[in-house]
Amino acid sequence: MRVAVIGAGIVGLACAEELVRCGHDVRVFDPDPGGGATRAAAGMLAPAGEAWHGETDLLRLGVASARLWPEYAARLQAASGVDIDLRTAGTLLVGQDHDDLQQMRRTLEVLATQGIAFQELDRREARAHEPTLSRVAGATLLPEDHNVNPRLVAEALLCLLGDRVVRARATVLDGGVAFADGTEFGCDAVVVATGAEARSLVPQVRPVRGETIRLRGADRPSRVLRARVHGETVYVVPRAGGEVVVGATEEEHASEPVATLGAVVRLLHAARTLVPGLESAEVVEITARHRPGTPDNGPLIGPHPAVGPVRQVLAVGHYRGGVLLAPVTARAVRAYVEGGDVPATVRRFVPSRFSSYGSGSLTPAPHGRVVVP
Repeated sequence: MRVAVIGAGIVGLACAEELVRCGHDVRVFDPDPGGGATRAAAGMLAPAGEAWHGETDLLRLGVASARLWPEYAARLQAASGVDIDLRTAGTLLVGQDHDDLQQMRRTLEVLATQGIAFQELDRREARAHEPTLSRVAGATLLPEDHNVNPRLVAEALLCLLGDRVVRARATVLDGGVAFADGTEFGCDAVVVATGAEARSLVPQVRPVRGETIRLRGADRPSRVLRARVHGETVYVVPRAGGEVVVGATEEEHASEPVATLGAVVRLLHAARTLVPGLESAEVVEITARHRPGTPDNGPLIGPHPAVGPVRQVLAVGHYRGGVLLAPVTARAVRAYVEGGDVPATVRRFVPSRFSSYGSGSLTPAPHGRVVVP
């Protein structure tokens, strides 16, 4: 099939690479490949760390995708020659004080009901696992939550896709896609993976601004730290070359994403309190981007209710989980494009689950078989 993918963040690139690998003729359209939320992302493959009450379907989807990552990373690295810096030392959930620890334990309640492994640590054990920590109230080791460098993943995927990636903005037409100058690209299917920009097509997607700060220094943690520091959420993610990514801000904001003084100060203060050695780290970069949020925090993966000869498939609304969910989304999108079987964990996230959807509604696919409007 001839397929157009609109959007070259990690989700769109992963979908395109999967389709190319399965023999389809694919073109990806984006004026700034890898430059959106992917560029700001910390790259945590952390379904357990993101777990919350009422979101067990999303947790199961995240676990399914996390299990794909080791093989997926190995294949990308072997095919592209790019080391994507996959790290499998696990993640520490940390509570700086007693109240922070109690909030952390609400996540553990969810993990316990789903049979997901974790190990609670007292303050002494927490420091033994991660000597860079300050005096904290306690922590929990999540051995199956890992991390990867999204910029390097995007680089690997761009390398594999080569000149199939077109640096141009495209919009959906009945017969394919069109560019600003009126040029059209005819195709059999269109995959929409435009992140927060999808709100113009999918009203359930909303922009949620987030900032990340890149530091460089010698005294950095050996594994990902996800923490509450006197009520402030923060993550500290180590990478190759002495880099550390600090983040976790979230703000409902529809204007252009820009870093703000207040957000940056809060992040740096929380990170320095958690890991005192970061005091002497060099500030390398501050990045602000929009995450694509949805009403239930889950992605929209499945057919769009468009009427016309071209099949339209959505891969949007991944919110905080775009990097984590890229492999499972790519497999599901291929199934929707080809009319194949879609895994049950993904079928729960069809766009039709919302009662009001744009100008129409979708018919959920029975038993995972795609129903194209």
